Amino acid sequence: MTIYISESGIMSRVNPARSLQNPLICVLRCGMSKSLRPTTSKVREALFNILRNKIVGASFLDLYSGTGAVGIEALRQGSSEVVFIEASRIYTRDIRHKVSALGFEGKSKIITKKVLLFLRSEELKNTGFDIIFLDPPYHTNEVIEALTAIGKIHLLKHDGVVIAEHFAKRQLPHEAGTLRFVKDYKYGETMLSFYKNI
Repeated sequence: MTIYISESGIMSRVNPARSLQNPLICVLRCGMSKSLRPTTSKVREALFNILRNKIVGASFLDLYSGTGAVGIEALRQGSSEVVFIEASRIYTRDIRHKVSALGFEGKSKIITKKVLLFLRSEELKNTGFDIIFLDPPYHTNEVIEALTAIGKIHLLKHDGVVIAEHFAKRQLPHEAGTLRFVKDYKYGETMLSFYKNI
């Protein structure tokens, strides 16, 4: 028996053989950092309720992917493509296993790279996304840096939306490059802030 942690943060003892039936369970022994803070199931459910009229057929960029739960849910709900960006090789390897187990390899691209470096890279030329989700560490300024970078390189398609998950007490800018704040939703200490093109 091994200790496992679910995306909701609930720990339990699970038979390793049974865990293979649920690719969304991440094994602690594979190196999950104590600093990893996956989007909770409550916030994730709320997010996709908000996006329900946009998600089908949308190209989705999942920045700071972590466990990959948000991007994988986007695939389940009908996104045409999801690009996962995560700095940890352990987490991207785990995302690949989950994507493979769910049969989404053809709709997924998984990149092991720091988000801010990715946003400055040449590979983004002539690339655009309908939905961009970012969930950087709460204790850093990366949410503002990433929003600014996205707004500078016109990564969002014309009618697209950027969603930043962040600590509710953190104030985000009203504008970031070509992005403009439109609305936010608060869930306890978590805030989802929505931006669109100016």
